[in-house]
Amino acid sequence: MADPSSYRPQPGQIPDSPGVYRFRDEHRRVIYVGKAKSLRQRLANYFQDVAGLHPRTATMVTTAASVEWTVVSTEVEALQLEYSWIKEYDPRFNVKYRDDKSYPSLAVTLNEEYPRVQVMRGPKKKGVRYFGPYAHAWAIRETVDLMLRVFPVRTCSAGVFKRSAQIGRPCLLGYIGKCSAPCVGRVTPEEHRELAEDFCDFMAGRTGAYLSRLEKEMHIAAEDMEYEKAARLRDDIGALRRAMEKNAVVLADATDADLIAVAEDELEAAVQIFHVRGGRVRGQRGWVTDKVEAVDTAGLVEHALQQLYGEEKGESVPKEVLVPALPEDTPALAQWLAERRGSQVSLRIPQRGDKKALMETVHRNAQQSLALHKTRRASDLTTRSRALEEIAEALELDGAPLRIECFDISHLQGDDVVASMVVFEDGLARKSEYRRFQVKSFEGQDDVRSMHEVVSRRFRRYLLEKSKTGEWEPQDGEDGPPEDDGKPKRFAYPPQLVVVDGGQPQVAAAKRALDELGIDDVAVCGLAKRLEEVWLPGEDDPVVLPRTSEGLYLLQRVRDEAHRFAIQYQRSKRGKRLKSGPLDEVPGLGESRKQALVKHFGSVKKLRQATIDQICEVPGIGRKTAETVAAALAGAVPAGPAVNTATGEIIEDENPAPAGASSERGTEQ
Repeated sequence: MADPSSYRPQPGQIPDSPGVYRFRDEHRRVIYVGKAKSLRQRLANYFQDVAGLHPRTATMVTTAASVEWTVVSTEVEALQLEYSWIKEYDPRFNVKYRDDKSYPSLAVTLNEEYPRVQVMRGPKKKGVRYFGPYAHAWAIRETVDLMLRVFPVRTCSAGVFKRSAQIGRPCLLGYIGKCSAPCVGRVTPEEHRELAEDFCDFMAGRTGAYLSRLEKEMHIAAEDMEYEKAARLRDDIGALRRAMEKNAVVLADATDADLIAVAEDELEAAVQIFHVRGGRVRGQRGWVTDKVEAVDTAGLVEHALQQLYGEEKGESVPKEVLVPALPEDTPALAQWLAERRGSQVSLRIPQRGDKKALMETVHRNAQQSLALHKTRRASDLTTRSRALEEIAEALELDGAPLRIECFDISHLQGDDVVASMVVFEDGLARKSEYRRFQVKSFEGQDDVRSMHEVVSRRFRRYLLEKSKTGEWEPQDGEDGPPEDDGKPKRFAYPPQLVVVDGGQPQVAAAKRALDELGIDDVAVCGLAKRLEEVWLPGEDDPVVLPRTSEGLYLLQRVRDEAHRFAIQYQRSKRGKRLKSGPLDEVPGLGESRKQALVKHFGSVKKLRQATIDQICEVPGIGRKTAETVAAALAGAVPAGPAVNTATGEIIEDENPAPAGASSERGTEQ
């Protein structure tokens, strides 16, 4: 634990201007990022008497070993740089909102020739119009089902669309009037796009004009005695009104706003956001976070705004953002939001009327979310603590293994040998720390040798990280660690317990790897699948945990997760190998030029028979590349001819082969 005075900058070194500062620990990892209007005044606050600091701030400054800063021109630049660095370095002492689920949104793919309406999760894509997020996917599907009657936009996948176009017959939705069937040419691409844009306008809240137009058309049809058309329009209006009723009007004047509320205690905070578009609640989401830094409500709001709008642009940032407390740099935040939207954004606290009443509703949701989180966490924390204590007791460890790493080997009859490393911290999976390995030192099937190689490689990387502090020196022939940039490292943190999938041989191999590297403070055990026995190094008999043991259940979860992760990687490697062809071996030949070659000649067989001059005729293929392609194909062994098993007839290769596809066929045993 460092003394802050040991790295305190000299008086006069810190500039009195806006900027962003970073605290680093003894390993040069960035542990905290902050911004300030005046770097001199802000940093001086950290170097007071430690006893007078907030406990979390005191922990941070005593963990740090150095501080550095970057001067910027304006407070807006400081805000942008702070957000970028928090995202890049993932500092352990910064508040980071972690959502416990991925919220679905209603998406319209306007970047496609025939836009599609669908439910989407995950990061947003360019050219796609999003509405939401929604709490449940079924809520989106109910709304879309009502609106497809009026806006029969395509909802099918690319495969279904292509299939319908090939057979010249639309799917069921095309027959019942809930799709305009652009796949069979019932509407032109322009007409279908106009339908999709009308759908987007209605979802964006511009409903009044559209309903008025439909009512006018209905009355005209009735006057002209086109009663069937009038009845259809009447039903369309009813469907749209039912869709609108699902989102009741909460704010007048078709307001576009986001309302953010915070519920907090000394240790944690919950944030709830209501997305109001056209005066209606179109989406809701929330986060819960640990208060790892000394921060008040205004600071939590600022972090929430960065998290919420850091990747957004255009209309995704509303005209108005309502918050429970204004951050310290409100003008800078408002300007930052305006730059992301492209027009002015109002950032304020609602004082009266409907907006204040709705803010109270959002705050109640935040309080309920925090209470529910605490109930779940208390239960989970008790169970996980008991599991870790049982493991420590059964394996006679000095303390609970707060970080557990598990290794598993996977292959298919000795081919594509890979390994996985999964990490559990405090009994929970930490997927960002998962790692995959290719076994390189030998070929064939040898799980024990593979385990020794993988564990050696993992901990050799750990020792290279330690070498930066002088605790360990690289051996002859080993490179030193790369230059440190403060980002989280791949193998920087050691586990308290290594679990291997297997019995005595695998455990012995892992222990031997650690002994060879001189590591004696990491425990090793193995979990055998057959009887779920726990094996320890050098022991003839296993440790048998009760079937009802929470410790055994945690070890099983860790082992099964490592097995899943290893098999996933092995299958992906095997799939790539089976799909590879002779063109994949040509250096510098990308996917586009491979497709161009096969399309030009019709098949790999005909390409193999072509001359260099003929290959040069393909657009994008120069003479040097043509010579490389010809040499690679000449060296490749052509597959034997295909045979019709019913007649014994040899089938000529006349059909185009996909680029990069192998002409040989493999079967999975």
